[in-house]
Amino acid sequence: MAHNPDPGPSAARTVVVDLAVAATIFALGALVAWDSHRLGSGWVEDGPQSGYFPFYIGLLLCISSTVVFVQGVRKLGSDRNAFVTAPRFRQVLVILVPSACYVLGVQLIGIYVSSMVFIVLFMKIVGKYTWLRSTLVGAGVSVISFLLFEIWFKIPLPKGPVEKLLGY
Repeated sequence: MAHNPDPGPSAARTVVVDLAVAATIFALGALVAWDSHRLGSGWVEDGPQSGYFPFYIGLLLCISSTVVFVQGVRKLGSDRNAFVTAPRFRQVLVILVPSACYVLGVQLIGIYVSSMVFIVLFMKIVGKYTWLRSTLVGAGVSVISFLLFEIWFKIPLPKGPVEKLLGY
């Protein structure tokens, strides 16, 4: 994989991102280890306590992230590679922002309407399909999903006001 040798003043360096992720994982591992120890992380006469295995998973996370952090500190002065360039970051945001809105939409208006809106807008904006094709596919996928999960398999998924109007 090619690296950008000069990230420029506004781009994050890979080593800095490595350090931040290592510190975050260390904090999560320490939280798991601490809480597991609080629950009981030892071995008693009838076997391991409830926090035994999670404690060691948290400990492994702390050890691994410490190794990554130390490696990052050692490369801090010499590694100038950009973590991501602006054009590639925009490509990530084209997927990330609509996906985050979709997840929020599922909570607010249900999965079926959110899925239809997500598919229609994604096909139209990113895929450059016509409004008619995008709407037909989005509506079709949502209707088929509704029939499949709610009617045939009887698996309730998050619903919103539209489904309530239909009696579900």
